[in-house]
Amino acid sequence: MRTDDGVPAGGYDLRHHGDAEVRGDGSALVDLAVNVRADTPPAWLRKRIADSLDSLAAYPDGRAARAAVAARHGLPAERVLLTAGAAEAFVLLARALKVRRPVVVHPQFTEPEAALRDAGHTVDRVLLRAADGFRLDPADVPEDADLVVIGNPTNPTSVLHPAAAIARLARPGRTLVVDEAFMDAVPGEREALAGRTDVPGLVVLRSLTKTWGLAGLRIGYVLSEPGIIAALERAQPLWPVSTPALAAAVACVEPRALAEAARAAHLITAERAHLVAGLASFSGRGVRVAGPAEGPFVLVRVEGAAGVRRRLRELGYAVRRGDTFPGLDEEWLRLAVRDPGTAEGFLRALERALAPRAG
Repeated sequence: MRTDDGVPAGGYDLRHHGDAEVRGDGSALVDLAVNVRADTPPAWLRKRIADSLDSLAAYPDGRAARAAVAARHGLPAERVLLTAGAAEAFVLLARALKVRRPVVVHPQFTEPEAALRDAGHTVDRVLLRAADGFRLDPADVPEDADLVVIGNPTNPTSVLHPAAAIARLARPGRTLVVDEAFMDAVPGEREALAGRTDVPGLVVLRSLTKTWGLAGLRIGYVLSEPGIIAALERAQPLWPVSTPALAAAVACVEPRALAEAARAAHLITAERAHLVAGLASFSGRGVRVAGPAEGPFVLVRVEGAAGVRRRLRELGYAVRRGDTFPGLDEEWLRLAVRDPGTAEGFLRALERALAPRAG
């Protein structure tokens, strides 16, 4: 691993995300580019959201949702802030916190760095290497960094870092931001830091859009110490989370929903294993899976990936390019985990997409 100080944003499109692959002429493609669980939101959740529409004449009141999220993590409400998706939280952190040397651990979701740069910060990067399995060594983070951002499990590498290793990044005077947007897709949420109050400066971000298919509704939340929560709340506009999104937040942290999410996490594990096994059959043709993968997506190195991606589109499949993530190049693709039938169709298409390079 290495620290790359002051690397300019040039060369990486930090604002490119998987949904760009399925907009416009990509809308008819089988979507393996966006990490939102298929067949969501479920009918019971759609009904809860629809029922909230009768209250649209009133301004949103987030107290019940805030209390529900707090109870889900065993925290007091003053340690919770509801946001319009986890992405809003990155903007709030960049604007509200006074930091001198922010560091982002890459490859990871690029919005944290983009938000910091937009707020006028100079951002340093710690680049994890494929040769090390994209694993974190806490010693690689500069000691004087006063804001550190890391994803767990990390998008796009699908690496699940040990909670103890991440907690070792905490220091007096440092804010440690852990993006756990995909943690509920990990069985038992092992290695989660959400709910911990013993790690100084810890900020955990959670999303309800991935597992529940609510990307268009925008709902997430921040867990942290009351002082940080208050600072972020002051940076928010009035009524930042809509009434339907608040209703979804309450519904998604109820026991029924948590049980369904737990079942989904086990199903994703099985579906991911099926996909990885299929990808392994192409190892002789230059396909390598980063791993072990623990999220609802896998990162794949493919010789001539840009051409393979184009041919997959011609065959009806959208996948996420990897070269917009700092630390990766044009040889990487990210694939969302889908059901076995979809995976089998994709693997057949991949075989055809690789054919021009066979032999």
